[in-house]
Amino acid sequence: IELHGNVYDRTCPTRKILDRIGDKWTALVIGLLEERTMRFSELKQRIVGISQKMLTQTLRNLERDGLVIRTIYAEVPPRVEYTLTPLGKTLTVPLAAIRTWAETHISEVTEAQQQYDNLDDGERA
Repeated sequence: IELHGNVYDRTCPTRKILDRIGDKWTALVIGLLEERTMRFSELKQRIVGISQKMLTQTLRNLERDGLVIRTIYAEVPPRVEYTLTPLGKTLTVPLAAIRTWAETHISEVTEAQQQYDNLDDGERA
């Protein structure tokens, strides 16, 4: 059975996955794992500003959704690595496009925000 969703229907489970892939931490984790398999500490170091708790939560959610595989190696100390699943790899192109768009257009967005913030309440209405 192949299901198709409708993100405009508030009861559709596609809303939850849309929330997941629209999350900034998800976009950044997927972007790094697109390069190669990484350990938790490396992901934490490269994603400046993410807390250990948020990275743990993001990785667990991505694993639950079938986008990331967590591999534990029986070593001392244990080594844990994260890699994209084939399904996770299907997200790399759309998320890269969004990251590129943000980096390319940040000055235009910042300028628009400044113009908006400089308007008085009457001009915004």
